[in-house]
Amino acid sequence: MRLFKKLAIPDSNQLIFGKSPNPVRCGKDLEIGGGLVYPEINFTLPQMLIEEKTWNEVLKHYEEIAHDILQRTKELKIPGLVVEFEELPPMTMKPEWGAEITALLQKRLHQFNKETGIPTALRVTVVDVRDAERPPLLREGKLWETTREAFVLAAQAGADILSIESVGGKEVHDQALVYGDLAGICGSLGSLAWRDVGWLWDEITAIAEEYNIIPGGDTACGFSNTAMQLAGKGMLPTVLAAIDRAASAPRSLAAYEHGAVGPSKDCAYEGPILKAITGYPISMEGKSACCAHFSPLGNIAGAVTDLWSNESVQNIRLLSGNAPAAFLELLAYDCRLFNTSSLNNPLQYRKLLVESDISLSVEALMLEPNVVIKIASAIVAHEGGYRQTLAAVKTAYHEICGAIADKTVTISEKEQVWLNNLEKQIEALPQEDDAAIEYLKNNYGTFFRPESYKLD
Repeated sequence: MRLFKKLAIPDSNQLIFGKSPNPVRCGKDLEIGGGLVYPEINFTLPQMLIEEKTWNEVLKHYEEIAHDILQRTKELKIPGLVVEFEELPPMTMKPEWGAEITALLQKRLHQFNKETGIPTALRVTVVDVRDAERPPLLREGKLWETTREAFVLAAQAGADILSIESVGGKEVHDQALVYGDLAGICGSLGSLAWRDVGWLWDEITAIAEEYNIIPGGDTACGFSNTAMQLAGKGMLPTVLAAIDRAASAPRSLAAYEHGAVGPSKDCAYEGPILKAITGYPISMEGKSACCAHFSPLGNIAGAVTDLWSNESVQNIRLLSGNAPAAFLELLAYDCRLFNTSSLNNPLQYRKLLVESDISLSVEALMLEPNVVIKIASAIVAHEGGYRQTLAAVKTAYHEICGAIADKTVTISEKEQVWLNNLEKQIEALPQEDDAAIEYLKNNYGTFFRPESYKLD
């Protein structure tokens, strides 16, 4: 386990898109974080069953997607491309299926690189199916063995980068969100999820090293993005979703502590904090992810990114062509603007990306570069997932209050009531990991197995 005790990027003016102190070379001659922002195209099937009798049709969709996006890459003269294949649950539950599509995509990318010289890389994101039963067992049993086999077969089939959206701790976090219980949120992220991510990434890193490929990164998608979506529907306070976002960073940092080197997952909006701490490149998604979900982070998400993603789009027909190729074009033009501004005044462009969102969203405040540095600094000043989570929460709360006071951000009266409530909850939080675990056992004991986190 490696510890990050100081920031790789301590100056917010050095926290910029396209540039990382520790760039990653992967795939066919692609360097991520070395000065350019590249598109990371993500796609999925139209609504259909995935089963033996439809499998040939599934393969035809992925063949078509590969043809369309590579043709558009060539036509737009995109300087480099990352393709993300996010397995769907049946493709992880039957790992041979995920491996077959991985091999299909890598074959097309290899041919394309050989013909054009354009650098490419293939990220494969395995589904974390360990929570298919509740409470999840996580570290043993058939579901874990299936998840692990999916990683091994993906690596054998040609994946360049391995990633996952891990779910350990989510069984408690979901309940704590519903209750608006900050102690439950902090414990689920800082005590449970942090332990699970560390254990899981020891396993993933070992597989990546065996096959000489890149252990990419994790994401708190199932945690903080759930909070963001609930807040967007008015079912949760946005101030709570914002604090939850900061609180998620230590559990995602645990992947790096256990071998991950980036690029982080596109749906990890905690990515800027991870980049400031580790110096590894990140992937982010913003306005071009509206095909998959809405968010208040359309522009600011790109402020410090190294890969620019669309999240995931179905392979359906639009007036221009199929949707994956159309969304690749959106990403490509955004990346042209990133890279052109890098040659002129990147901080000015970053400023516009930040200011266009921040006054309208307290959640966007968590991605503002100066705030990112403050949260990241608070995290590295502590050791252990729970203490780091507590530090992130307290810092995020302080920054929210300061931004409201100086009118950088405005919130409603109802949100202000919630913010006042959060102050009281922060004051009452357990101060140590042992006390946090005891709180979880007493209040959420029926939702999780202590043995899944080696607590007993």
